[in-house]
Amino acid sequence: MRWRILVLLFLARVGLGLQFQTLASVGDDLVVAFGLDYAGIGLLIGLFMAPGLFLAIPAGYWARYVSDRHMVVLGLGALAFGGLVSAGAVDSWTIGAGRVLAGIGFLFATLYLTKMVADWFQGREIATAMSLLVMSWPFGIAMGQLGYAWISDAFGWHIPFQIASIYCALAAVGVLIFYKDPDDLAPVKHDGASARLTGQEWRLILIAGSAWGAINAGYIIYLSFGPKVLEALGHSALAAAGTISVGSWVMIASGALCGQIADRSGQRMTILFICMTTASAALLLLSLPGAGLGASLLFGLIGMAPAGIIMALAGEAVRPQARAFGTGVFLTVYYAFTWVAPPAAGAILDATGSIQGPIWLAILLFAAVIPLAIAYQRENGHPVVMT
Repeated sequence: MRWRILVLLFLARVGLGLQFQTLASVGDDLVVAFGLDYAGIGLLIGLFMAPGLFLAIPAGYWARYVSDRHMVVLGLGALAFGGLVSAGAVDSWTIGAGRVLAGIGFLFATLYLTKMVADWFQGREIATAMSLLVMSWPFGIAMGQLGYAWISDAFGWHIPFQIASIYCALAAVGVLIFYKDPDDLAPVKHDGASARLTGQEWRLILIAGSAWGAINAGYIIYLSFGPKVLEALGHSALAAAGTISVGSWVMIASGALCGQIADRSGQRMTILFICMTTASAALLLLSLPGAGLGASLLFGLIGMAPAGIIMALAGEAVRPQARAFGTGVFLTVYYAFTWVAPPAAGAILDATGSIQGPIWLAILLFAAVIPLAIAYQRENGHPVVMT
């Protein structure tokens, strides 16, 4: 039963990636339509993450009063509505408002989808399950990368937002009808004490959130500015988007495999070190003539494979009765990274005129994951062993 539930939640979470990717895919059209610079495009991309910085912790508290299923349905509904607002925009401010609304939905859906999987897989292949759930995000993004640029050229920049909104609405209906809680899930107390984190849980969840924020901020920069690297080497916009999307496609398989390897071997630190080093090397290779496809394959096949391992840390850092609140803290840190990174990368590009500036920022973010993972292991009382 739990694997069927995971498939349902995977398909629902694909809508988050589809809605997020809309802005990055039509960014050049918006530059022309509204006279934006790349810092402005980066800001619009980052606005999708902004609500989580302020609402993630309160959203974790609301689990005491509203079911997980209804919170996810609410989140997917907000994603659909926000996309429609952006699709109907006549200025950049309205697009931004739509991104904020969609970002609110992204927060609720992300938090409670993560909690649902942790509830169903606690103590049973959780790294594998989280890896599969996490891969729904690049799957949705990759679908957008392949289709949105062509759709935007053929029918206008509004249409990708509308397509993503339709998918999110259908996903909300699917979760509402088919999701159920695990039979062995302990009832949640409503006295508030169960949501309080211990000192160690606070430290663990903050470290895990920083690692998750860093790897995702680096990935967003890759998605948003990687195509510009290839365009500077002479690729067309469509060819560059297709090449960069390869990394997201192969992540879907490599992420699931990496989760299984981590569950069976227990060598998380070794895996993280290899993968983050490879991610940084792949970004350096991206700027070499003729190396774009190989770099994208390397990035997705190895570099981003351990995303589920990091996500699993959040589920393990806190007790089950405090999981919703702990996930809210985890996502608050994550949103802080992913809100700031896109406009920072865009500002670096505007200031330097070099596309390598944003890429170096992504490399630094990937490198930061390693010491954060070491700190998590030490705080959790596990020896740091790399073999």
